[in-house]
Amino acid sequence: MKYSNDQTDAYDAVTTALKSAGVDLENKVLLPNAENTEQILAILGKAGSGKTLLLANLADALIDAGVELVSGDYEGKSRKGRRTLAILAPTNKAASVLRNRGVQATTIHRILYTPMYDPEYEKISEWLNGNGERPEIEGLSDIALDRAALFFKSNKSIPGALATAGLRGSDFIIGWKRRDEQLDIGFIDESSMLDDKQFDDLKEIFSTLVMFGDPAQLAPVGQSGAMAFENIPKLRQRYLTRIHRQAGDSPILDLAHSLANPDLTFQDFERQIEEAANKDDRVVLAPSVQCDLMARSPVLVWRNATRIRLIQAFRRAYEAPEDRLLSGEPLICDGIELPIKHRKKRIDLEARGLIKGAQCVYLGEGRKPGFSRLHVIGAEDPQVSAASIIKIEASDQDEPFIPFAARMGAAFVHGAACTIHKAQGSQWSDVQVFAPDLFIAAKMGRTEAGIPLWKRLAYVAITRAVDRLYWVKAYRLTRPTGPLHTDDLRSQVPNELTLEPME
Repeated sequence: MKYSNDQTDAYDAVTTALKSAGVDLENKVLLPNAENTEQILAILGKAGSGKTLLLANLADALIDAGVELVSGDYEGKSRKGRRTLAILAPTNKAASVLRNRGVQATTIHRILYTPMYDPEYEKISEWLNGNGERPEIEGLSDIALDRAALFFKSNKSIPGALATAGLRGSDFIIGWKRRDEQLDIGFIDESSMLDDKQFDDLKEIFSTLVMFGDPAQLAPVGQSGAMAFENIPKLRQRYLTRIHRQAGDSPILDLAHSLANPDLTFQDFERQIEEAANKDDRVVLAPSVQCDLMARSPVLVWRNATRIRLIQAFRRAYEAPEDRLLSGEPLICDGIELPIKHRKKRIDLEARGLIKGAQCVYLGEGRKPGFSRLHVIGAEDPQVSAASIIKIEASDQDEPFIPFAARMGAAFVHGAACTIHKAQGSQWSDVQVFAPDLFIAAKMGRTEAGIPLWKRLAYVAITRAVDRLYWVKAYRLTRPTGPLHTDDLRSQVPNELTLEPME
């Protein structure tokens, strides 16, 4: 593969740092780990500049050299001379975007907290990873083990493989613990989303960190526009400036990069969108919000009041009753509300993908009062039943309406619309951006780190779209073409995999 000059420079910078840390990629040799070598590098660039391609190729080269990939679901026993790599993202959705591109990524949280396996079933895990003989497990047939091996060959997920053998998570995972073992190399995607606490945690675990990020995105809320990689010395930063367009060019990327023009006004930008829409059906100038799309990808807004207003309109359009949710309604996890004494349960829920910002679809009530059956979008094991506190906000009420709730558990807000800040790290095939909100941001004249806020908001919002961008011009909502459904979610679960509710 031929790299551009900036990609070559970034690749060389990383390989030089890895060699000083004891991994020689050029000769595919693992050297003794140098002591007291803590290194942090940043590979920065805007959307389409090749960051993910570089991350994937570096990861492949490390694995080819003998470095062991550590995932969030299983970690082999420590061995003398072992060198490790973890590919991380701040959210489950961001990690799933990488996994869909063939990169075995996991969340930061899943690396901070590791599963403890039942010793009997750990033999299967060691065997699948090539570190042990084929085991004989009471209650598991040879056919079941063959199914697990076949699954693991194409999808490096230990829980997924064990599930195809007929096991549930509660059968083989006996608990969770805070990581106490050091790891060698960490690649962090979407590092513009890292907050200071996460960054400090990662520096305690990894001796070498390579951060991949987009400086044009929005900084984490509460950090005054500052991103974690901004404090890295300039000599340790590499910028990818050339834009490698998608096949056939991408009008969405063209629009995103036009925002770098300091003289561009909001009105100029909308004219560009109109021109792009006239030439290419991947950009749509929409007079109304498309109600059908909201069930799987939220409308992206700036203001919280707009978010609540659109959610109310979505529920009215589907005639959702006030006292309960309809199967198929979208939700966003707003965190875990559990006291400290239930720390193990918190870790368990978060390990299943129920971390703040996770996107879910409501499937129905659980078997216990206050429990919900959920599909966690992007999770390797997506079907879960959990104690839930679901909040539906209303514009005219100080407190959200709660149709039902457990005393404690995973908290959710409605997911038909969300703020652009919360959308960072996610991607959807079709994305609707609510333009009236960005117009208000432009009129206010606010800036962030010297850049007009509306431009940062527009850049983040439109680069969430993979295939089609809808630029919504007005406060209107189309009628749904049919009732809410969940048929498309069932197809994401492997045929052999029987997922039982985890209550």
